[in-house]
Amino acid sequence: MPTMRTGLTAVAVAALFVGATTAVAAQPDAATAAPTRPTAGVGHLHAQVDLPAGGAWTSTPLEVTLPGPGTYELNADVRGRLSGVPPINTFITARLWNVTSGTAVPESERLVNQIIDVNAGNKETGGNQTAPISELIRVKKSTKIRLQAQRIDATGAATVSQIYSDIRGYTSLRFERIGN
Repeated sequence: MPTMRTGLTAVAVAALFVGATTAVAAQPDAATAAPTRPTAGVGHLHAQVDLPAGGAWTSTPLEVTLPGPGTYELNADVRGRLSGVPPINTFITARLWNVTSGTAVPESERLVNQIIDVNAGNKETGGNQTAPISELIRVKKSTKIRLQAQRIDATGAATVSQIYSDIRGYTSLRFERIGN
């Protein structure tokens, strides 16, 4: 003859099995579930982009697509290569460009690399440098973000001015959805 305690235990176990069966049945089959949009992604530049004199913003082929509405964190590592013959003051600035709206991502401009050498002489000077860009953006629909850069020759002129990327340091652009 079952005791009151044994009877309650049996009822609790039976309820647990019924609840577990219901919960499992409510889960969609992985093969038939609707695909989800990525919430993060990264792109890498696989080319060198020459920056012309005159300060025009130059688009690079590096871009990412934010998949839908939301708030996103954007992070870029931009590698610049710059050289010239003194006297020289030349620099590279980069920014994030919202292709969808045709506007710059606010306050995303960064000084990537600068050479200032006003000493007399004719020996070329230069180097590589990488600068980060980190910004938040809120979008209402799928949005394409592209990396742009410009060269400014304040004194003299650069002999090489590039956004650079190779196995020693890739220029990259990442996004992650962090909220609505």
